[in-house]
Amino acid sequence: MRDWLGEAKAKQVYLVLRDRILSGAVGFGGKLPTENELAEFHGVSRVTVRRALGELARERLIERRRSAGTRVIYRPAPAPITADISGVLANLADMGRSTAVKLLAFDYVPAEGAVAQALGVPPDRLLQRSVRVRSVDGLPFSYLTTHVPESISVTFTRQELASRPLLDLLERAGVKLEHARQRISAGLATPDVAEALGLRTGSPLIELVRVVHDQDGRGVEHLHALYRPDRYAFEIDLVRSGAAKTKVWSPIVRRSGKAGRGTSTSTLNSKAKPAGLMPPR
Repeated sequence: MRDWLGEAKAKQVYLVLRDRILSGAVGFGGKLPTENELAEFHGVSRVTVRRALGELARERLIERRRSAGTRVIYRPAPAPITADISGVLANLADMGRSTAVKLLAFDYVPAEGAVAQALGVPPDRLLQRSVRVRSVDGLPFSYLTTHVPESISVTFTRQELASRPLLDLLERAGVKLEHARQRISAGLATPDVAEALGLRTGSPLIELVRVVHDQDGRGVEHLHALYRPDRYAFEIDLVRSGAAKTKVWSPIVRRSGKAGRGTSTSTLNSKAKPAGLMPPR
C-alpha cells in the first residue's frame, strides 16, 4: 500500500515538473530546485522526488550531476504543424510532400467491425490496411492507420504507398472524392504507438477518425490518426455571420488552387460539428 502511494505521489511530482519543462517555464539549461527543496514544496519525501526526477532523466528531459545539480536538457521542437480545419482535399498532396513517411505495415485483412461498417464493405471482402508514421524535420508527429477497399488498393504497391501521399494514389486509381465525415477527440498512446512517436505509454494524443466517400457515396478510405499535440495542432478561422440578432461564428471558406488541376472550394455543413479538417496522411 505504501509503495503504491509513493508511486502515485512520484507520478504527481513528475507530471508537474514535466509540464513546467515542456511548457518552457523552465527552459533549456535551466536548473531545477534541489531534492530537499522539491520535497518540501510538494510535501513529499526525497525518495518520492528522486523517483520523479529519475523518470524525467529517462525521458532525456533533465540531466543530473552531483556537482552541478539538475538542469533541463530538453530543447523544444519547432513550432507544431498546424492544419486549417476548413482545409480542402486538394491541399493534402502538397502537405504530404512537406513531411517524411515511414511505412510500418502493409497487408490485407477481412472486412469486419466498425471499419467495414463505416466503409459499407460486406464481410466477404478484403481491406488493404496500412500503418504509417509521419515526421517533420526528423521528428515523428502522427501515427496513421488506413483501410482501403481491395478493389482500389490493388492499383498501388507497398513501395508507392511508402513514397507517395495516399490521396495521389486514390486519384490515380480514378476515385472521384466527394465528401468526408470525421471526428476529432482525444486518445492515449498504446505501447506500439508510444514507441513509434517517441512517447511514454499512456501519453495523451489527438485522435481523428475520418471516412472518405466518392461521388457515388461509396466509402473509399477509413483513417484512424493519432497526433502528438506538441507537434501538431488544429486551427480554424471564424467570421461572424447572419442577421444582426442571430449572428453566429462560422468557418471561413477557403479556396485552394493547384497548377494544372483547377481550383477546388471547401464546403462545410453549417449544422454539423466542425469536421472539414483534412490533415496530411
